[in-house]
Amino acid sequence: MPFFSHEEFNLRYENWRDQAGKTPVLLIHGFASNLDVNWVGPLWIKTLTDAGYPVVAFDHRGHGKSSSSRIPDDYTPQKMAGDAIALLNYLGVSQAHVMGYSMGARVAAFMAILAPQRAKSLCFGGLGMALIEGAGFWGPVHDALITEDITTITDSRALMFRKFADQTKSDRLALGACIEGSRINMAAEQVALINVASLIAVGSKDDLAGSAADLAAFMKNAKAFEIEGRDHMLAVGDRTFKARYLSFLDEVL
Repeated sequence: MPFFSHEEFNLRYENWRDQAGKTPVLLIHGFASNLDVNWVGPLWIKTLTDAGYPVVAFDHRGHGKSSSSRIPDDYTPQKMAGDAIALLNYLGVSQAHVMGYSMGARVAAFMAILAPQRAKSLCFGGLGMALIEGAGFWGPVHDALITEDITTITDSRALMFRKFADQTKSDRLALGACIEGSRINMAAEQVALINVASLIAVGSKDDLAGSAADLAAFMKNAKAFEIEGRDHMLAVGDRTFKARYLSFLDEVL
C-alpha cells in the first residue's frame, strides 16, 4: 500500500497507470469515505481503466488509511487541494482530469483555483450550488460523530453519517474536525474564474448538493447532468453517471 507525504501527513494513494496515451484521471473522494468505498467498490476504477484511462486516487488526510489530525484548520479545502496537487507532483503527472464527489468536488474546485493548469477537465459529482451557498445540516453531523453514545443521536441524517463512519472504521474525532475546517464556500466570483471544461452531476433526489444547473450557469464552460432517481448516497455509483462522464471525457479530447 503506497503512501506519500505532504505537510506532515502520510497519505495513502493508489495508482492504476498501466495504460498509456491518455491523460490520467485524478479521483477525489467524499467526506467520511475513502478511495475504496468511493471509487473501487462502485466500479469507477474498472469503468475508467476499461476505457483506457490511467487513474490515480488517494485517501484524504483524516480518512481511510491516511494519517489524521484533530485540528479543524488542517482540513480547509485549500489545504486538502494542496494534497491533491502534491500527489500529482509526486507521481510526475503534469495534468489530469480531476473528478471529485461531494466534499471531494469542493476540494477539486479549490484545486482548479489554486493550480488551474493542472486540471484538463473537472467533474463535480454530488455538488451543485452548495459550493457557493453551503449546506446547513453539518452541525448535527459533527455532534453525532464526536458523541460516544450513538443512542443519543436523534437526527436521521446525522445518524446515517455516524453509522457510515463506524462502518468504515474512521477516526470520528478527525472527521468532526474535518467538518469544522472543510465547509468553506467558494465565492461566486471565484467560481466564475473556472474556465476549464466541467461536468456537474447531481442526483435528482439529492437534497444536499444544490442545483447543478445553477452552478453551471456561473461557469464559462460547464455542463449540468441530472442523475435520475438518485439521492446523494446512491448517485455516486450510478451507471448513467459513469456513461455520461465517459462521454464527457471524449468531448474534452
